[in-house]
Amino acid sequence: MIRHAVRIAPSSIEGRGVFAQAPIPGRRKIGEVTGEIISIRTARKRAKGKCRICLIDLSHTHALDCTGGNALRLLNHSCRSNAFLRIVRDRVEVYAKRAIRKGEEITVDYVESAHSGGMKCGCGQNGCRDTI
Repeated sequence: MIRHAVRIAPSSIEGRGVFAQAPIPGRRKIGEVTGEIISIRTARKRAKGKCRICLIDLSHTHALDCTGGNALRLLNHSCRSNAFLRIVRDRVEVYAKRAIRKGEEITVDYVESAHSGGMKCGCGQNGCRDTI
């Protein structure tokens, strides 16, 4: 479920990204990332050897494989993101940290991911950590 109009388009950060089609007020729920709930063990097997993955850890035992999910699966990382993820039970909600302008790419800070320290960051923001 996506509450605000978004579009998928080429991103200067990485591949394709998610862009606001209209202004999104700060602190508003943008929507929920959809996908298949799987075990962490299965998630690690699916991620092995891939440079692009669409997995979000929900807990120590389960993950969300968003490979076949909605547009929000393509949220790119930024060290100075304009949105954040909130995990509630087995749902991954996306909220705007601040007002997001029409046409602006919606980004989240991956913080720790399966790529932790092993993937170059392409966000280009001041204060970029250089790696994800």
